[in-house]
Amino acid sequence: MKDETKYSQVWNLDKLYPDGSASTQFLDHISHIESKVFSLEEGLNFFNTPKEINHSSKVADLIDNIGCIRINLSQANSYITCLLAQNPQDQNAPTLKGKTSSISARFDAGLKKLQKILVKTDHNLWEDMLDTADLNPYKFILNEWRKKADMHLTDDEESLVSDLMVDGYHAWGQFYHSLIGSIKVNIQVDGERNELSVPQAINLRSHPNEEVRKESYYALEEIWEEKKEQFAKILNHIAGFRLQVYKKRKLENILEEPLMENRINEETLSAMWKVVSKNKQPFIKYLNRKANMYGHTKMKSYNFWAPIKNTNQKIKYEEAVNFILEHFSQFGTELENFSRQVFNNEWIEAEDCPNKSMAAFCASFPISGESRIFMTYGNRITNVLTLAHELGHAFHNHAMKSINGINRQYPMCIAETASTFSEMIILDASMEKAESGEEKLFLLDEKLKRSVMNFMNIHSRFLFEERFYEERKAGIVSSSRLNEIMHEAINEGYVGSFDNPSIHSWAWTPHYYITKSPFYNFPYTFGYIFSLCIYAKAKEKGKEFEKDYLALLRDSGSMSTEDLVMKHLGEDITSEAFWEKGIELCVRDVEEFITLTS
Repeated sequence: MKDETKYSQVWNLDKLYPDGSASTQFLDHISHIESKVFSLEEGLNFFNTPKEINHSSKVADLIDNIGCIRINLSQANSYITCLLAQNPQDQNAPTLKGKTSSISARFDAGLKKLQKILVKTDHNLWEDMLDTADLNPYKFILNEWRKKADMHLTDDEESLVSDLMVDGYHAWGQFYHSLIGSIKVNIQVDGERNELSVPQAINLRSHPNEEVRKESYYALEEIWEEKKEQFAKILNHIAGFRLQVYKKRKLENILEEPLMENRINEETLSAMWKVVSKNKQPFIKYLNRKANMYGHTKMKSYNFWAPIKNTNQKIKYEEAVNFILEHFSQFGTELENFSRQVFNNEWIEAEDCPNKSMAAFCASFPISGESRIFMTYGNRITNVLTLAHELGHAFHNHAMKSINGINRQYPMCIAETASTFSEMIILDASMEKAESGEEKLFLLDEKLKRSVMNFMNIHSRFLFEERFYEERKAGIVSSSRLNEIMHEAINEGYVGSFDNPSIHSWAWTPHYYITKSPFYNFPYTFGYIFSLCIYAKAKEKGKEFEKDYLALLRDSGSMSTEDLVMKHLGEDITSEAFWEKGIELCVRDVEEFITLTS
């Protein structure tokens, strides 16, 4: 029997805090965080000298308080992010953001003070303390803090940096999203001229009509060209601030912080990119074959996301929900039941309307044990996959509910593994159920787009950011030079297989403007290949694997990524052989695509 359930495409934020940005309940929550930070500052005064750190119970109390503050800040920041995403012009949200940013700055300063005390602790005393019942559960995090403390400045300098970030560094990131949110794009779709938001215009990249795709692509390119100076200033100021902090902390390698944030070493990242670079030829073959199907010798940028068939097929939201739930059920009952809860409880904002932020995301609300998913659903298979992707993030948050505060913070590369794994379930299961060669080809093409994005597009983003930051060390990088660096990076990333690529993608790719996490590019490629390896295990073990998967997710905040993969998969990710196995699965997809289109 067909499921006729209607699912809302508008989330309910009032269940979290009524009255939106005017919520007195939310203001009380912010005041509560502030009092907790004050308590942390008072607690730190107990340790006037490193010798007094041997009170393990006192350290444990501080850690519990830090975990509590983190959870409360995460809840607050997620709520503000949701408010600004649904309405970038919200007048109260920036004020709330300013308050939480100030509290975060005090919290960061306190945390750094504790880390500096830890690094001065006698080694033998330190090891003895970590073996106590109070501190052993936090052993990995405490050792990580001790290591990070070597990069810290004086207490006064750290406090100044944190304060300046509020109205400098983070403010530029917020300004970027406000600027994107204010842009309107005039495009003709299905015989009618429409004024669209940037996300709505970007969604047209998978429209079945090539003329619509082409018009939206060039309309956006005109806007990026028109506003390139504004975007260049924002990007330069974000990068400039970050580099000045690195300079003060004597960090010469711009990858040192992102590697530490992802809990991977440089050997792992190098092995991954080497394997990716060596295995691009099959994907060039795929791009060329698809270009030929559209009557071109080379892949046009505006045709990359196009459906393989020139069809007007649309997937209604309810159909997408039922499709996802059906396939999630084949993996495990907990993923299916959790996802059903997300849809039934109005945790998703998917309405296709103007004035929305362009980036899809999943926000965690750890106090209430909930998540909120934000996207613009445009009735395309790409939107279905985005929805599955964000549900993967939400499931990761769900898996961490039972974990103590400071052990909940997992690296980006594992976050992107969880989300991509959910996408993989949808793509692979739907391909297996395809009723015709035509349908299978359609889905195979969508899968290969993800491979190209992760092996070519993300690589080009990494190359751009690496080279831009090196040039930024010498001063401001002009918008024209940013275009040149982007063009060079795309040509290298795609090995020249793209015709007329968007040299302005440095302006419209939001990841470059994230101030919370630098180099938010390689975690996607890492997560993509890692998720392939996990999915291979899942297919081998069946529904039994869900328990193993949940165990992996729960460990993701309390060990290095190398140790995590070794523990749960028995694989060495510093070895090129690990990455070769993942890419080999994707190369098989290319071979099948070539066969089906011969």
